[in-house]
Amino acid sequence: MTLTLYTLDWVPDFPRGFVRDLRIRWALEEIGRPYDTATVPSHPKTEAHLAMQPFGQVPIIKDGDLILFESGAILQHVTQGSALFPDDRRAEITQWLFAALNTLEMATMHWQVMLLAQKFPDFFGPPPAGEVIDHAFAFAKTRLDAFERRMADREWIAGEFSIADIATIDTLRNVASEDGLAEHKALTAYVDRATDRPAFKRALRDHMAHWQAADAARETETA
Repeated sequence: MTLTLYTLDWVPDFPRGFVRDLRIRWALEEIGRPYDTATVPSHPKTEAHLAMQPFGQVPIIKDGDLILFESGAILQHVTQGSALFPDDRRAEITQWLFAALNTLEMATMHWQVMLLAQKFPDFFGPPPAGEVIDHAFAFAKTRLDAFERRMADREWIAGEFSIADIATIDTLRNVASEDGLAEHKALTAYVDRATDRPAFKRALRDHMAHWQAADAARETETA
């Protein structure tokens, strides 16, 4: 049964390598499951999109009759019973998957949005004062420091490579893109190990090719 991954038809250049549908591509590449892609309009939101995802977000998958959103839930569904989410490690992997999404990502994203507001005020609105950004990073750093200690003597987060690593690495890639891991050698090495995996490289290649095709289609429409 073919799975369809829904993504947006367009996003600005700056977040393209970091949007969350990459996580799903990566997992599917790791387990070798074929998938198709489809798009939903970035703006305005359509009734069809909102019927699948009431908040108007992506990623979304359609797997047979099942429509599912939220990247963590999708990761669990598509890898259930595989080496990425085996039954005998399900509880521990779920714990670290939730930690990636609710503890690491929530803390670091707050800081990153402030930085993006400095770079792209027309998109994000007026940036906050520098001391506010510094305070946000200080809080994010408490999470990163704790995770640095966790990963100091580990290759992967919960035994063998799993969906918890996919979600965590995708979060840390964002932080690293803003030089937020400069003081975290273990986390930097962790990101390097994961992004050197062939499945990640294939996923990122196809993910970026999607945006190139979207740009070409937009240029054709406006020509």
